[in-house]
Amino acid sequence: MQRVTPNLPPLIGIVGSAGAYGRWLQHFFRVRMGLEVIGHDPADPASADEAELVRRADVLVFSAPIRHTGALVARYAALAGGSEAGRLWLDVTSIKAVPVAAMLASRAEVVGLHPMTAPPKAPTLKGRVMVVCEARLDTWRPWVVSLLAAIEAECVQATPEQHDRVMALVQAMVHASHLAQAGVLRAQSARVGDLAALMPFRSASFEMDAAIIARILSLNPAIYEDIQFGNPYAGETLRALGTQITRMASLVGEGTDMARAAFRQEFLRENRDAFGDTTLAEGNYSYERIGYLLADLAGAQALSVHLPEDRPGSLRALLHVFERHAVSLSSIHSSRTPEGEVHFRIGFDADVDRMALARVVGDIDGTGLGKVLA
Repeated sequence: MQRVTPNLPPLIGIVGSAGAYGRWLQHFFRVRMGLEVIGHDPADPASADEAELVRRADVLVFSAPIRHTGALVARYAALAGGSEAGRLWLDVTSIKAVPVAAMLASRAEVVGLHPMTAPPKAPTLKGRVMVVCEARLDTWRPWVVSLLAAIEAECVQATPEQHDRVMALVQAMVHASHLAQAGVLRAQSARVGDLAALMPFRSASFEMDAAIIARILSLNPAIYEDIQFGNPYAGETLRALGTQITRMASLVGEGTDMARAAFRQEFLRENRDAFGDTTLAEGNYSYERIGYLLADLAGAQALSVHLPEDRPGSLRALLHVFERHAVSLSSIHSSRTPEGEVHFRIGFDADVDRMALARVVGDIDGTGLGKVLA
């Protein structure tokens, strides 16, 4: 069989180009990788039709609802009729076994991808995890390596089955437990108030859980539904979770010294031994770091500053302004917008000199060093 050399740079085709991830991918491929992108989406009448996508795209990316992806891939394979040989097909869904099997029924090279995050506001997946399922990869390997380098995610390799089994724990169980918490909070709201009324009483743990609940309920509900119903291992995982909660409720309801001893043994000692000292120490440290971050972000005295020139020395120049006006910082955190703009949130103690701070703001804006946003 003659070895086919990929077209470089490739033309990218995105199936589901009007969806949240489809839009993020278009921006990534165009801006970050400098590639031409076309897409198809029923929600976008101006998008290319499916036949054009199959005919022109060297790399075809399926970014569609989980429940439809398998059938969608099969339809594109039928449309391609073998012309996809020598091309690369990818998908970015949260379930891997079904879409990867469907892509393998084509003649294209196949890699399943799962970014472990909703479309970020940043231009890459830096700081996030992406699962990579190499199913059939040969001539496109060098390009896939360049793609993974450009996307800047922490990549972990897995088979489709391993991925789905792990996601039953990492996604399905986590989402289910927080949705169950939301249901309990809703049922108790008549007695104790809604979530906003509970937040003044928050612990760091409750604040983190409340944030996760809000995140889940704020995003596309179809995704969370499909993560439960589309994963063949989710049901058994949720039943195991239910068994643990039922056992705990039974012991607490019993309330005896014997029940307390069983609780300590089953839920504290055995779980602690299973996790191990190193894992627990690392996890506890992560928790403390998140707690420090929450405390910083809760501070009322803060400025948000955009530095238009992201270059070495920009931050040093910004900090020099505060030093010149004798304003001490209590915290500083950076983030990026989808366009790659650098924003800094700078916190101060409550007794900060407001007149000096006003002079700092004037210098930052007046010199063009940056723009104070808030």
